[in-house]
Amino acid sequence: MFRFLETIRLDDGRLEKLGYHNARIKRTLSAFSPDKKLLILQELADKAPQNGLFKCRVVYDTEIRKVEFVPYSLPKIRSLKVVKANNLNYSFKFLDRENLNDLFHQREKADDVLLVKQGLFTDTSFCNVLFFNGRTWLTPAHPLLKGTQRQFLLEKELIQTADIRPQDLHHFTKIRLVNAMIRFEDALDISPDAIYF
Repeated sequence: MFRFLETIRLDDGRLEKLGYHNARIKRTLSAFSPDKKLLILQELADKAPQNGLFKCRVVYDTEIRKVEFVPYSLPKIRSLKVVKANNLNYSFKFLDRENLNDLFHQREKADDVLLVKQGLFTDTSFCNVLFFNGRTWLTPAHPLLKGTQRQFLLEKELIQTADIRPQDLHHFTKIRLVNAMIRFEDALDISPDAIYF
């Protein structure tokens, strides 16, 4: 049986966007174990550190197998290498990331990879990607993984979806990375000049 991972931002004892994480777990179990139901409840926070920023890692299949709280600080990502990922399927947040790790190792001198599938930008190895054209923030319409932060920003109408190709890169002034731990307001931005082919 597959095992899955849910990563939740824990800030001063508060689990953020729990509804989005529970929705993703429900979607995952519907696909792999439709007769099972599992929710990550607020009670997880009762066992968690109450001060500071932590990554709450929940490993599960039909039940929660492991929970850990890891101190977190924002990563330093200043450059991306464009890498093809035509055969990669990561529409669910699997615990096994071997295929993603193989692509990450192709980054050469860059800090991470920017993946392209069927000619369209998708994600980095662990973040959804936003592209700013001077007026609007756009995110790939077909990401490898529909992240919880991405879904939140779409529902708040702070970003829009679009098909974005490598040849479109010159239309954008900056690229921003987001995931469950990296919020929009954290402004983890990369210049298009720091995207390598």
